[in-house]
Amino acid sequence: MNQIDVVLGLQWGDEGKGKVVDCLTPGYKVVARFQGGPNAGHSISIEGKSHVLHTVPSGIFRDGVLNIIGNGVVVDPVILYDEISKIEALGGPITDRLIISKRAHLILPTHRALDAASEAAKGKAKIGSTLKGIGPAYMDKTGRNGLRFGDLLLPEFEQKYLALKNKHQQLLSHYKDFSMFNTDEYEQKWFEAVNKLRRFQFVDTEFLVNRKLDEGTPMLAEGAQGSLLDVEFGSYPFVTSSNTLAAGVCSGLGVAPSKIGKVYGIFKAYCTRVGSGPFPTELFDETGETLRQIGKEFGATTGRPRRCGWLDMVALKYAVMMNGVTDLIMMKSDVMDGFDTIKVATSYKMGGQTTTEYPYDGGTSVEPVYTEFKGWKKDISGVRKYEDLPAEMKDYVAFIEKETGCPIRIVSVGPDRDAIIFKD
Repeated sequence: MNQIDVVLGLQWGDEGKGKVVDCLTPGYKVVARFQGGPNAGHSISIEGKSHVLHTVPSGIFRDGVLNIIGNGVVVDPVILYDEISKIEALGGPITDRLIISKRAHLILPTHRALDAASEAAKGKAKIGSTLKGIGPAYMDKTGRNGLRFGDLLLPEFEQKYLALKNKHQQLLSHYKDFSMFNTDEYEQKWFEAVNKLRRFQFVDTEFLVNRKLDEGTPMLAEGAQGSLLDVEFGSYPFVTSSNTLAAGVCSGLGVAPSKIGKVYGIFKAYCTRVGSGPFPTELFDETGETLRQIGKEFGATTGRPRRCGWLDMVALKYAVMMNGVTDLIMMKSDVMDGFDTIKVATSYKMGGQTTTEYPYDGGTSVEPVYTEFKGWKKDISGVRKYEDLPAEMKDYVAFIEKETGCPIRIVSVGPDRDAIIFKD
């Protein structure tokens, strides 16, 4: 049976999915995004220059690879077209490389206003939204009010747009100082972007994807955000608005569960998180700041400094289980080069008891229990063969494999696309 492989993040996002997809795509002919919106920031470093993708799949820089924005994605036309323009400025032909699902939902200017108004109203309880309008767009999708790319082809599209806009404005009127959320200027850019996007193909991608699978075309599904931000099983309510787990591929692209092949789970050698929410191993000391500075841990989409901490094995094992991960990929290993001691949380103390199960509240009131490892204290950024890595580094890898029951296939030792070690 021909199957679609999956790449997704196992932490709170920002694991380095863009680089991994770019690295794996020589073995695939199709790369498809299956969920999320422009809150994603997939960074790809090519010849020392970083390219950040928000909506376009990360196979876009590879010749001969078709890129699909699936039905599970919500799209802001302004952000998408700006992204396309930057790719085209590099000289890359994109029109024939990118296809958009008719069923992908549109983020309206008023969705952004609702996002900002809702977050402001939460005060200290805010969840750390990127304010891109993603949550409200998904709310309209599940509330059966949303607009989709296929609607752009209808003669009554403008009437449908105005009806939803008016509904949003009524909702905005209930917020304090709602007049500050004026969308007129952005709306003009929005319609300009919509018209420019009409040169791309809007198709029933569920048929395209399944037809490609039937033909034996190698396909890779690309996730956004991370497993611990899944709306069902993440650290709710501090989550994103979509299904970030491997199960989201089925609904986000229109493929049957039996057609899921390999599941590549990506994680950093440590942990980071952007925005609010529980983070059991977060470090508030000099070590945390060192991880942030060496790892350049600042949001690709927002620029916000990321919260940093030690690797959380409880959370990682949970994500491996929930996704059915077949192959692990460890990112940013080189960031750990200078530490004398490296710690890993292997259990939590909670309510006077010790547990290795990820809790319902995401670890709001747990105390991590650490296992310590000797650091390798060596620059590994130039290493390209696994056998050439320091023994301490290989001990760290072996421990993670034993705990998760899953092999680590790839180790990243630097930001550039060639800073990769294939372990097996």
